[in-house]
Amino acid sequence: MKFLQGKPAHDLTYSDVFLAPSRSTVASRFDANLAPGDGTPATIPLVSSNMNSVTGPRLAAAIARRGGLGVLPQDLPLQDLDEALHWIKAQPIAFDTAIELGADRTVADALALVPAAAGYGIAVVDAHGAPMGVVDAQRLQDALPEAPLADFLQPALPSVDLDEVRDARAAFDLMAQAQLQFAPVVHNGHLVGTISRRGALRSTLYAPALDAHGRLAVAAAIGINGDVGAKARAIVEGGADVLVVDTAHGHQMGTIRAVETVAALGLGVPIVAGNVVTKAGVRDLVNAGATILKVGVGPGAMCTTRMMTAVGRPQFSAVLDAAEAARELGAHVWADGGVRYPRDVALALAAGAQSVMIGSWFAGTVEAPGAIARDAQGRAYKESWGMASAKAVNERFRRIDPYELARKQLFAEGISSSTIYLDPLRPSVEDLIDMIVSGVRSSMTYAGARDLPAFHDRAVVGIQSAAGYEEGKALPVF
Repeated sequence: MKFLQGKPAHDLTYSDVFLAPSRSTVASRFDANLAPGDGTPATIPLVSSNMNSVTGPRLAAAIARRGGLGVLPQDLPLQDLDEALHWIKAQPIAFDTAIELGADRTVADALALVPAAAGYGIAVVDAHGAPMGVVDAQRLQDALPEAPLADFLQPALPSVDLDEVRDARAAFDLMAQAQLQFAPVVHNGHLVGTISRRGALRSTLYAPALDAHGRLAVAAAIGINGDVGAKARAIVEGGADVLVVDTAHGHQMGTIRAVETVAALGLGVPIVAGNVVTKAGVRDLVNAGATILKVGVGPGAMCTTRMMTAVGRPQFSAVLDAAEAARELGAHVWADGGVRYPRDVALALAAGAQSVMIGSWFAGTVEAPGAIARDAQGRAYKESWGMASAKAVNERFRRIDPYELARKQLFAEGISSSTIYLDPLRPSVEDLIDMIVSGVRSSMTYAGARDLPAFHDRAVVGIQSAAGYEEGKALPVF
């Protein structure tokens, strides 16, 4: 990457910079290869943040189907984390996990899990878990909230037989011919999942992130306290494909010792460590055994670190410097936080990141943890919170002595509750992945790059004023 007018003396964040177009021989955005090449199974450079309000099993499975990685948070008790890992590994790859509810459950229960939109539905089961039929979510749009799902059963809804559909393109063609947006997937007469027409289309465009056994890949985070080695071993044995040693201040001896402990185990998975924002931090963690560095202190939407402590660094410069240091040592970086638009993801990759971690942006999706709630105007939303907030502290330390918990609560940082509205046009994390990937692919064609290393090499970055940044935004249409 090079600067259009020379490298500035001051640090920059994403809104301070832009990508200048270059002569290109890349004719189509589909010619761009987005594989990160960082030793993980990912095929696109997107990672969901290890925040309790962002990555749960459902979102981790969804993002892996499209080639990204979900990082399960460190706050989960080991038993719950083990269950989540096994659940993800058991999920289908070519179609979606069926969302099951009992026949006596209500419309309100269903709409807490899925929007009343095309491509979504509920599999209704009896008291013994046997399938009774499927309810297309669109039919619930104007239904009474207390109405039982049994009233909406469609046992005759056309289904996709797993044995009769050879690939995703055939599934799409079958659904298009039958004018279906959503359908159950059956095998030997048993329900094994669901599929949407758009989901079938995506399966023709994305390569899933898979482990060595052909199952969906997933990452998991651990902290730096307690028996780090035992927990790391248990998580990898449970199925984690990437291990994230995570703390807000990654450049401290506690993190370095934790990484050394994990690296000495020889678990055979990439070790991600952070967070750091300097070359020195990168060097110390790589020397300790990290293969990927998590870069970012304070840029996240739920983070108040910079305003509380003055600690942090503008994210574009942090990624640029950290990536340069990592490259010299044969390591890689993930840009963690601060992205609000696809342009920000492209800029992070241009600066040298192999992948970009996304938090609050993904928190406002159907697949994120927690129920879909609705405000007085009927707009769907989910709750999100920072991982240093009082809410997160309560979850993380709820088993400790009340006095020690009270001390930690006294100095909690971050936002404890924020309403993240679902985009009516893009309610799914997969919708956001489509938008981001489309933007990044186009950025690469403007730079004349067919893969991420070429993108970093060929990218030309300019510096702009606040007015220049505002000029690039579309005007609202009334």
